[in-house]
Amino acid sequence: MSEPTNNIVDTAVAAGSFTTLVAAVKAAGLVETLSGEGPFTVFAPSDAAFAKLPAGTVEDLVKPENKAKLTKILTLHVLPGAIMAKDVTGKRMSPKSVQGEELQVDGTDGVTVSGSRVSSADIACSNGVIHVIDTVIMPKA
Repeated sequence: MSEPTNNIVDTAVAAGSFTTLVAAVKAAGLVETLSGEGPFTVFAPSDAAFAKLPAGTVEDLVKPENKAKLTKILTLHVLPGAIMAKDVTGKRMSPKSVQGEELQVDGTDGVTVSGSRVSSADIACSNGVIHVIDTVIMPKA
């Protein structure tokens, strides 16, 4: 298998099912970070996951005055290092996100991350891995 050439951001753009996430990453100024060396593990909410948020939430979050709040939400979906599905299968873990808050990863019945189900795992990128999730994870505080 050849090494992936696209970074996390390029992979998300090419997939076509993360238009909301990509727009949010751009609004938060995180494109450069997530295009960087890494490696990173990104739990990427699909467009359908963002659509489950209350009406107007995304539009509100991408406003410049809400950049800090948006960044806090997005960085909660990122872990340092490349963690593959096989690394969590049959286990429960509480890794610390880039944002600083712990995520609750449960690999004992499929894989869930803080209550969000992983619907597609191990999308390899040149600087890490993407796992698609079905719900946007919100910070506790």
